[in-house]
Amino acid sequence: MSEAPVKWRWSGLAWWPLGIVALLLDQATKLLVHARLALHESIYVLPVLDILHAHNTGVAFSMFNRAGDWKRWLFTGFAVTVSGVILVALRRMPAIQRLQCTGLMLIVSGALGNAIDRLQYGYVVDFIAVHWNDAYFPAFNVADSCISIGAGLILLDAFVEWRRERRVARGQVQ
Repeated sequence: MSEAPVKWRWSGLAWWPLGIVALLLDQATKLLVHARLALHESIYVLPVLDILHAHNTGVAFSMFNRAGDWKRWLFTGFAVTVSGVILVALRRMPAIQRLQCTGLMLIVSGALGNAIDRLQYGYVVDFIAVHWNDAYFPAFNVADSCISIGAGLILLDAFVEWRRERRVARGQVQ
């Protein structure tokens, strides 16, 4: 008697281990920074990189940092809703679409990583400070990196698909 196939193994949800690893890495690094560094304390790493303990009550690049406490619940709800929609999309997507599935799973893990912070602390723990002399890029974290890399992979997938379709349209079949 053979076991019935598990459908999620062939869907984009097969990439769930990547999402779990990224989420755990995000939470572990934030816990480490939270436990080892005082707020605004920094550690020099490279001439262009510091580890800095910062709190972000806003969204990307500290936008809406000064808005009221309502944003905590709005941003958390948005992250959870978007993650749910993406997981449904991944369920319907074939796992063979590697770039797109990887990108979407990274976005989910990043969104949920920051949502966990908002629920637990009321802010997101940021700690990666990239700068050139006195010009600083807003501090970010592993979750933010996952979201950015995930978006980049989706764009790369779209570009690769566009190029493939152009070749097919010109009669230059792969």
